[in-house]
Amino acid sequence: MFDFQNDVLEGTAGHRRQKHVHRHLSKASFDLCLSLMLLLPLLILTLVLVLINPFLNAGPLIFRQSRMGQDCRAFTAIKFRTMRVEATAVRGAFDALEADRIPPLGRFLRKSRLDELPQIINVLRGEMSLIGPRPDAFEHAVVYLKEVPDYARRYQALPGISGYAQTEVGYVDGVDGLHRKVAADLYYLANASFGFDLWITWRTLCVVLGCKGS
Repeated sequence: MFDFQNDVLEGTAGHRRQKHVHRHLSKASFDLCLSLMLLLPLLILTLVLVLINPFLNAGPLIFRQSRMGQDCRAFTAIKFRTMRVEATAVRGAFDALEADRIPPLGRFLRKSRLDELPQIINVLRGEMSLIGPRPDAFEHAVVYLKEVPDYARRYQALPGISGYAQTEVGYVDGVDGLHRKVAADLYYLANASFGFDLWITWRTLCVVLGCKGS
């Protein structure tokens, strides 16, 4: 005798697994193809910054930071440095951005989000995705895990260079801002789809072209 209920449940579970695999493959393919396409713009921008950075923002071109990645594991994120070098600069988990340390060149890179372009290397390494919850500095994230409900759920997926919270909420600081960011990230995870990623990619392009980043 057939167990109709079990057959239905197994069929539903199988469909979900198939859908999950299809989304994973689509997202991975999208990340790989677009990241490879962005390597040339990254190379050109790097060469330009090598020439002008010593005059406009003296110091290392690249900034490396330990951030929290998928499953709350640490990884090293790569970006163009946008802030003046200060050996004693220490920013707490809920402190406001040190805007006085951002020179005009750094402000432009942040507004255009071009400072994040080197993170396509993180994508190619499998540490990040193009679209996903933005990874926080690891030492800050450890604090947020203790203070903010559901914060850990952001790290069920690969963190992203851009994401729903970045395009729709923008830069935040303080506890209230962090709650808004987490809510946006959880909305993204609950409604994740390849189409949603494409929409966020379009919104990210609008932010870049309009220099509306922060």
